[in-house]
Amino acid sequence: MDFVAILSIFVMACFVGYYVVWSVTPALHTPLMAVTNAISSVIIVGALIAAANAGSPAAKWLGLIGIVLASVNIFGGFAVTERMLAMYKKKERPAPKAEGK
Repeated sequence: MDFVAILSIFVMACFVGYYVVWSVTPALHTPLMAVTNAISSVIIVGALIAAANAGSPAAKWLGLIGIVLASVNIFGGFAVTERMLAMYKKKERPAPKAEGK
């Protein structure tokens, strides 16, 4: 494939991803984040394989950058998911103080 075809696919994927993510209802956001984390973990495995088999130092650096960016995405996704799940937990009320006479 030539560069223009690959760039076109990338741009279309960006538009589709943008519209898919922003049209998700809040109830489906947490499962979507879990799937996104799973996809990012697959990207890390692919970047590790690509960096290990790379012949040039530039390809190894690009593989490292891919690993770092996917790792940030995974950890950020877990943080956001944890925060969203915390919104649904019941908050503990402090026990009423007993008044002494």
